[in-house]
Amino acid sequence: MSRLSLATHFVRRELRERYRGSFTGFGWALLQPLLQLAIYAFVFVQIFKARVPGADAPGYVPFLVVGMWPWVAFSDAVVRSTTALQDNAALIGKVALPREVLVLAPCAASVLLHLGGFVAILVALAASGQGVQLSRLPLALLLYVPMFAYTLGISLIFASLQVFVRDLVQMLAQLLTLMMFAAPIFYDRASLPLRYQGWLDLNPFTAYVEGFRYLLLGHGQLEISTLLILLATAAVTLALGHWLFRRLDPHFEDFL
Repeated sequence: MSRLSLATHFVRRELRERYRGSFTGFGWALLQPLLQLAIYAFVFVQIFKARVPGADAPGYVPFLVVGMWPWVAFSDAVVRSTTALQDNAALIGKVALPREVLVLAPCAASVLLHLGGFVAILVALAASGQGVQLSRLPLALLLYVPMFAYTLGISLIFASLQVFVRDLVQMLAQLLTLMMFAAPIFYDRASLPLRYQGWLDLNPFTAYVEGFRYLLLGHGQLEISTLLILLATAAVTLALGHWLFRRLDPHFEDFL
């Protein structure tokens, strides 16, 4: 079986088993972020009266959707992929297979599931007159290509380290929370004092959030230099993740 066929098989298995036995099945991939979005929207819009600065700024709900949904895909993929080798320890000891596939499967499944939910909610927002530019959706979806490469690179790094540092997954939850609030997901860059705005660029996910908003809402900007940095960061992260995984691969069986 080729690597592509093997990867496809494991992704399909992941998709089948993820929501097996749940009442809503694959619908939970849409319901869970929707519930999370409803909570955040209520807190920020109804309680804190959050608004996006600017005369032509979009409403806060589409602003939040376009920033939060890709983040949910990224964070869910990384968390699920981090324990992929532990979860398949018995398989690793019995079957000879490229072990990167075990990390790729939950990573790809998470991104695909949340991508479907993202498209569905964007169509619903556009139909309700929320200012989503569906004509630019194909361009926006192209951003998922480097985002997936970046996500897979991070997943390979944490999955390989998790074999040797078992409490890494607990630390990861805190790191992802910090990374989430260090990206302009719940707020606009312009809301920060000018001296702090540049710090957001240290977070690789900032470019994705602002890129999606520029393409889908016409809010902000996406410069060519930012896009090139985004692509370079994705490529370097994926290469680093693959290198580290291959370097530690011979020792996995001794620690699983």
